[in-house]
Amino acid sequence: MIAIIDYGMGNLRSVQKALEQVGADARITQKAQDIHAATKVVLPGVGAMGPAMERLQSLNLVSVVQEAIRTGKPFLGICLGFQLLFEQGNEGGCVSGLGILGGSVERFAALKIPHMGWNQLRIQNTRCRLLQGVAENSDVYFCHSYFVRPSDREIIATTTHYGIEFASAVAINNIYGVQFHPEKSQTIGLKILRNFSVL
Repeated sequence: MIAIIDYGMGNLRSVQKALEQVGADARITQKAQDIHAATKVVLPGVGAMGPAMERLQSLNLVSVVQEAIRTGKPFLGICLGFQLLFEQGNEGGCVSGLGILGGSVERFAALKIPHMGWNQLRIQNTRCRLLQGVAENSDVYFCHSYFVRPSDREIIATTTHYGIEFASAVAINNIYGVQFHPEKSQTIGLKILRNFSVL
């Protein structure tokens, strides 16, 4: 079972439907016991880092998420859920994230925001299991005003160009994160979700 964490920020049903479309048993939940029992965990999200962390804290899910990752379960952060994996963000002041990955979340400067619509993936890690069968320059769907700057560039799986070259996906051990929305990215997005579901 794949647990999709519900902390009140994101279109969770579209993520669930996409995972079900590729044959996964995916359940939306706020319950710690469901997350503990899951074989894989997805943290989606749309919005700002500060309110998202407040919601996770109010639901007592911060340590649950951190423990799920520590125990080695395949974990996928999507959009805001991806950004939450990092140490801190600068949206509305300095905000602490989950601190799973080193690095920061920063605002696009001097560019029209949000970065919204289709853009290309430039594959940096051809061995990344999440990207098996995904071709160079595949188009995926984005909607974000902030991007991640990982401390360790070795974890970057794909980059995308929008004024700058930013990390659009990362992978290290059991942790995966994507800035784009695979559930809105048609065939390529479903391929990525299928790859995650069989890790």
